[in-house]
Amino acid sequence: MSNIFSIKSDRTQQSANVHANVLASFNQEQNSPKIDFTTYIHPLAAVIGNVYLGKRVMVAPAASVRGDEGQPIWVGDDVNVQDCVVLHALETHVNGEMVHEAVVEVEGNFYGVYISDRVSLAHQCQVHGPASIGTDTFVGMQSLVFRATVGNNCVIEPKALVMGVNIADGRYVPAGSLITTQEAADNLPLITNEYPLRFLNQAVVHVNTQLATGYQGIGNAEQLKAA
Repeated sequence: MSNIFSIKSDRTQQSANVHANVLASFNQEQNSPKIDFTTYIHPLAAVIGNVYLGKRVMVAPAASVRGDEGQPIWVGDDVNVQDCVVLHALETHVNGEMVHEAVVEVEGNFYGVYISDRVSLAHQCQVHGPASIGTDTFVGMQSLVFRATVGNNCVIEPKALVMGVNIADGRYVPAGSLITTQEAADNLPLITNEYPLRFLNQAVVHVNTQLATGYQGIGNAEQLKAA
């Protein structure tokens, strides 16, 4: 699969922690991450291979975004990828052919992992493809999303497992829940005005977009001083 991000990015970054994938039987094209110039990646984070990072993305220390096995990985605008978060996917290609059960389809394109706009990926959570997360959704600390799609305006509370299901818009997954059947997913509670975490994601995005802008600005200033 060719890199579908090539015309949508403002910079291609290569450094010790941000670089192209190696060639392998399951990934026969070498791609470098495509990163908007407003995004910040901490030096202790890793971003590898066929990855797109949109505007004002905050990638915190020890986060890992690897588009070297399952790929591509898409991360939309105003997303925060917090400390020790992992974005990865199963093999999406074998001998150059796409494995359809290993990808998610979004607007006619196929991804190992797709993270929509204004998503919060909280500390130590994992989104392992095939998986997609909808707009304005919060994925809580130490939770795992695997072989699943999560809708818009959802909250996955800490230490929840979401596997092999589709979660509709506007639902929340209680802390520590195991959601492994579609029946369980369909019975998840709706987010109402009484739900205490209904504004959590909005607040987290508000903080992290400013952090991304501020840290990226410091990095640009340091580069100008060194020039």
